[in-house]
Amino acid sequence: MMNRFIAHNMPKIELHCHLDGSVSLPLIQKLMQQEKKEPLGLEELREKLVAPMDCSSLAEYLEKFELPLGCLQTKEGLSAAAQDLALSAAKEQVKYLEVRFAPAFSMEQGLSVREILESVRDGLKKAEEKADILTGMIVCTMRNLETEKNIAMLKEAREFLGNGVVACDLAGDEKAYPTAAFADVFATAKKYGMPYTIHAGECGSREEIRTAIELGTSRIGHGIAMSGDEELKKEVAEKKIGVELCPTSNLQTKAVTDFTDYPFREFYDAGILLSINTDNRTVSDTSCTDEYMRLAEAGMFQEPMCEKIYMASLHSAFADDDTKQVLWKKWMSMFDL
Repeated sequence: MMNRFIAHNMPKIELHCHLDGSVSLPLIQKLMQQEKKEPLGLEELREKLVAPMDCSSLAEYLEKFELPLGCLQTKEGLSAAAQDLALSAAKEQVKYLEVRFAPAFSMEQGLSVREILESVRDGLKKAEEKADILTGMIVCTMRNLETEKNIAMLKEAREFLGNGVVACDLAGDEKAYPTAAFADVFATAKKYGMPYTIHAGECGSREEIRTAIELGTSRIGHGIAMSGDEELKKEVAEKKIGVELCPTSNLQTKAVTDFTDYPFREFYDAGILLSINTDNRTVSDTSCTDEYMRLAEAGMFQEPMCEKIYMASLHSAFADDDTKQVLWKKWMSMFDL
């Protein structure tokens, strides 16, 4: 049986973590004080930021992002949030963390895309200097933005490719803004040599997953709608498309209505490359350790699976070969006598 000591102390890789949903309560309190906003106690902040397990919908879940986004409008706020997130992950032995965020959401006070990317990168680098963790940035394009704005953002981000940025993503309401409409965005990413992941099949249909595959995605964010589709699961497994699972978040957003129906074991047994992630550490009040334990306590995850998940995550990571070699050694060092 998997226990919390093992889940906490084993090396881990996290590939799906949103910066805005993972700003810690104490840091938000500090940033609000610095910006002379009305002070809130930790319990008040918790009520505003942490989504309940019985969320009625994805829409209710997303309401929790308003306050943290307000604290990510300055260089200092972005850098502090990135550093705080990476240091928090390092404390639970996350050895590699891909942090995703949408620059478009941090421009209310006039920051440029370049300034936003530099600020997040600087925060992550400070964390790398202080702790045993490596990081990468995933730039989110948004479904509710015009294609031209998304492409302009990628144009700025490509200058950071290999220097902080490791990939791009497509996030947002897949029902209102179907994936097929973003073919030009991903054609641009391909032209720039920028790999990508796509949020698909979270609370939408499996057709969104099929479209993401047709557009050449390397990974799928969530992919819950694939459950029960043997042909689609086989295609994802054979093409070695990584699937980024976020158990707690998927339950809160009603991607699954009952955790006994969570498709982790179904996907694992289908040979799909899986990673286990937090999605939003603060909004979902979770950690990587918590996510592993939630699966273990539901009888879906056993200790012998740890290495397979780590190696699947390593294979799917947007890290360069040198970084992957370092991360492989991190796992193997557990067995050194």
